[in-house]
Amino acid sequence: MPGRHITDHQMRLYMKYRQTDSPPVAAAKASFSTSTAYRIEQDRRLPSQKKAPRGRRRPDPLARVFETEIVPMLKAAPGVRPVTIFEELLRRHPELGAGIRRTLERRIRAWRAIHGEEQEVIFRQTHEPGQRGLSDFTDMGELGVTIAGVPLDHRLYHFRLAYSGFEHAHVVLGGESFVALAEGLQNALWSLGGAPREHRTDSLSAAFCNLDRDAKDDLTRRYEDLCAHYGMRPSRNNRGIAHENGAIESSHGHLKRAIGDALLLRGTADFDDLAAYRGFIDEIASRRNARNAKRIDSERSALQDLPDRRTSDYEEVIVHVTSSGGFTLRKVFYTVPSRLIGHRLRVRLYDDHLDVFVGGTHLLTLPRGRPHPNGKHDQVVDYRHVIHSLRRKPMALLNLVYRDQLFPREAYRRAFDVLRKRLPDKKACRIMVDLLALAHERGCEAELANQLTADLNDGRLPDLNRLRTHFAPDPAQVPNVVVRLAPLATYECLIGTAEIGGAA
Repeated sequence: MPGRHITDHQMRLYMKYRQTDSPPVAAAKASFSTSTAYRIEQDRRLPSQKKAPRGRRRPDPLARVFETEIVPMLKAAPGVRPVTIFEELLRRHPELGAGIRRTLERRIRAWRAIHGEEQEVIFRQTHEPGQRGLSDFTDMGELGVTIAGVPLDHRLYHFRLAYSGFEHAHVVLGGESFVALAEGLQNALWSLGGAPREHRTDSLSAAFCNLDRDAKDDLTRRYEDLCAHYGMRPSRNNRGIAHENGAIESSHGHLKRAIGDALLLRGTADFDDLAAYRGFIDEIASRRNARNAKRIDSERSALQDLPDRRTSDYEEVIVHVTSSGGFTLRKVFYTVPSRLIGHRLRVRLYDDHLDVFVGGTHLLTLPRGRPHPNGKHDQVVDYRHVIHSLRRKPMALLNLVYRDQLFPREAYRRAFDVLRKRLPDKKACRIMVDLLALAHERGCEAELANQLTADLNDGRLPDLNRLRTHFAPDPAQVPNVVVRLAPLATYECLIGTAEIGGAA
């Protein structure tokens, strides 16, 4: 094969076969001619080693500035980006032109490889079964999830076993907190059926935010008690060093992409209620765990047994019910039945709800509210708690602090706006209060909202008399039914005298 250029691969094959065969035989096995084999015997360098190095095709545009200007900048600010140096060079030397950017980036990269600072080394770890579980939170705002059309501001609490990859995700409505961590962690452990020997988190800086020293110490003690309850050793990675929690940090991205893809296949990111969305997240986590089922089952045998019961996953706070018919907790005002005014209540604060106790008696459960992002207070209001007083003072509705939260549905808020536009304020407030009272007394909140929507869409104002008739009967007008009891002697006629005597 005269004139054919051989490759480095053919050359290596030839040298391999040459150890046992003659040059002609080795050349045939390497697929080139005998004459080429004898030339190789004279010079055993690889073909690539015989090529002369390629020289520059054009003058170096950085020759006069690299050592004098670029290198001093790299030494003075080791972290500076190449694009910043590029922009500074163009400012100093506009004649260089924009075409030098890639050349500059390659030259800076090569200089840093030789003269740059030492970089942090990532040490890959070997994970043992049952040894480590990891927890972290991840923001879900980018997925655009909505509940009944309302954007859901939430995070996911994410738990993962380092060895088998078992995952559990829990929707968190507020920010990072001990309550969210405790609830999510315990849900994960009881779903798994065991506990690892070590539980690792990040620095929990978000959970400690805005706490005084005593509160931080108390939170640290509660976290350590939580881990001790399950026999786990608590550990934390250094603040701001995410890769120390890498076994779960990288998994965040995979889980969020899986959720995003599932939302695309579903066709919508809107859910009827929070329970439906939580079920959706649980299903995705279950699918991911199914792929690692064998590995997870093998690790379960290495986990510690769970204790007999869960430990507390709430904060307990004492509040005082004011004359406003409620209490303020964490910048949120909550209404309660007015009979509790003046009482001190014990509140168990969960991530998504509050349990209210008087003494040891559970009174009611309230949805948990959150202050506005700008720090402004919010309200969680149940109109049933205040409607009896509001009926006596209907004009109080006009400038009520929590008026917008008082309306249970959008139809009621819309009705009040229309009433105020068409009627005097006094009459509008009276009608609106009567509508709320009707919804409460007749138990027809949803049905009444539908009627109000229909009336407003047709351009009609709500007709109280018609609505009262529609949702009849009025409890105050229920007929009084009188039951007349027959005298006991009447029943003796049904029983024979002999039987009565025998029974006696």
